[in-house]
Amino acid sequence: MGALTGFLLGLGLAMVAWAVLDPEWRPRKRATRRSNPVADLLNAAGVTGVAPWQLIGLCLGCALVGFVVGAGLSGVAVLGVVGAVAAGALPAVLLRSRAARRRREHAALWPDAVDNLTSAVRAGLSLPDALIQLGERGPAGLRDPFVLFARDYQSSGRFHQSLDLLKERLADPTGDRVVEALRIARDVGGGDLGRVLRSLSVYLREDLRTRGEVEARQSWTVTGARLAVAAPWVVLLLMSLQGDVVQRFATPTGTLILVGGAIACVVSYRLMTWIGRLPEERRILA
Repeated sequence: MGALTGFLLGLGLAMVAWAVLDPEWRPRKRATRRSNPVADLLNAAGVTGVAPWQLIGLCLGCALVGFVVGAGLSGVAVLGVVGAVAAGALPAVLLRSRAARRRREHAALWPDAVDNLTSAVRAGLSLPDALIQLGERGPAGLRDPFVLFARDYQSSGRFHQSLDLLKERLADPTGDRVVEALRIARDVGGGDLGRVLRSLSVYLREDLRTRGEVEARQSWTVTGARLAVAAPWVVLLLMSLQGDVVQRFATPTGTLILVGGAIACVVSYRLMTWIGRLPEERRILA
């Protein structure tokens, strides 16, 4: 009896040690891709078919053109450098503006999309079918990613992999929240999925209304600040047509004034946007 007790005790200790030391029993985290700011910007702006290195090449090309034009018109190298910096940053600025506009458009569409998804789930559709039907009956601005999801799922049959691709195409914090809720419901069973989606729809509508009021009040302040930053450079551009005035900027003092003015404009604009920024939701497991 004592030998049997010792054997069972040793077997139990061995199983505990195996469970602690063997990494195979631990739940594996889903692999996440490395963050690529350029690729994330392209996805957020909804630009497809453009590689990150192509965007970088476009920025460098614009910077070269800006330097040639600025230095050629003024005959002053430092003005060419200013033109190169402004022209090189132009593609990124346009993409950020497009991404912000696309984010606002999607924010206005997501409540209806979530309602549509809730109705499909309550009607008894499976989760893949509920997502697929958004490509046909969902809001027009959100249909394309779900059409591609349908193609991915029908070709591979892998729900989680298709969800990952959907998240990359949406590049949207709200989309991440919906996708992760569906992923959990698929894994563990989502009896309360309909209630969660309804609560999410109510929250999205309240947040959209509040954010719209705040943005409307601060829009004139932001526009005024942008005009204040751009005005000195517009004056400088007009002055560059006068050769005797431009040559003054070729001196060390003129160069120092240009560099100091550029730094002051950048710092003041960034400070203004930082003070007046609205809190943004972070993407989930992106």
